[in-house]
Amino acid sequence: MPGTLYAALKHFAITACLLAACLAAKTARAQDIEPRAYSNAPVGVNFFIAGGVATRGGLSLDSLPITNADLRTTSTVVAYARVFDLRGRSGKFDMIVPYTHLRGTADYQGQSVERDISGFGKPAFRVSVNFFGAPALGLREFRAWKQDLIVGASLQVSPPWSQYDPGRIVNIGSNRWSFKPEVGVSKALGSWTLEAQAAAVFFTDNRDFYRGRTRSQDPLYSLQGHVIYGFASGVWTSFDVTYFAGGRSEIDGVVGNDLQQNWRVGATLAMPLGRLDSIKFSASSGVSARTGNNFDAIGMAWQHRWGAGL
Repeated sequence: MPGTLYAALKHFAITACLLAACLAAKTARAQDIEPRAYSNAPVGVNFFIAGGVATRGGLSLDSLPITNADLRTTSTVVAYARVFDLRGRSGKFDMIVPYTHLRGTADYQGQSVERDISGFGKPAFRVSVNFFGAPALGLREFRAWKQDLIVGASLQVSPPWSQYDPGRIVNIGSNRWSFKPEVGVSKALGSWTLEAQAAAVFFTDNRDFYRGRTRSQDPLYSLQGHVIYGFASGVWTSFDVTYFAGGRSEIDGVVGNDLQQNWRVGATLAMPLGRLDSIKFSASSGVSARTGNNFDAIGMAWQHRWGAGL
């Protein structure tokens, strides 16, 4: 293989880890920490991702109206993604399916409830487009491209195709649709990259909530930032922080005391494994939470890519 093409593929191993980063830890989607979400990649490349994530603490899935939660989850995640050309701009489509085991206890209206259940979590489908600074490129053109400023946007849709029992207060799924539009900015400064993202999650009503009631929820807004450093070896690491607020819920018109105002921090380490594979490790923890739903999370994902002449 010519040296220039090998160097391009080695550089691509760094940028391609972005999809492992976004798909490794999707247990609590409104609280995702996702570096390199809008990095560029060659058109026509496909990705298969398999990973796992474990959480422990006050995790209340989709901000359920519970308190004193001590819940643990372990999830297996599989996903597929593809880079495409949208009128000269690079875009990505990805889909993810998690399978989760949840166990632990929580309080609901002064009573302790216990749960031990396994099932499919909410799948997610996302389309993202880089509007500025990341043109659609083939593999050979991509090797000569250098990132400066990238501006992109995405829309993620999660249907209610997951485990749900209306007779139980704690479930893996939430029996409703969610929609997450997001905008992101990524600026390269030598070996460093600075990123920021802003998003909102909108929810439909769950009309079969616990014992036949209707639960609605206000949008949940989030901001996140990342400081990323890329090493000459192809390894990259990042420090991540996110803040999310909103999401107050109502049950049959009764407003809950569950307004979210939470901070989380995390770190990510990604490494290429040869020419076509990469692996990523991530960890995050709650710093503060208005509603007591802080939790710790640790994840790992392996990624294989093919297509576009690799």
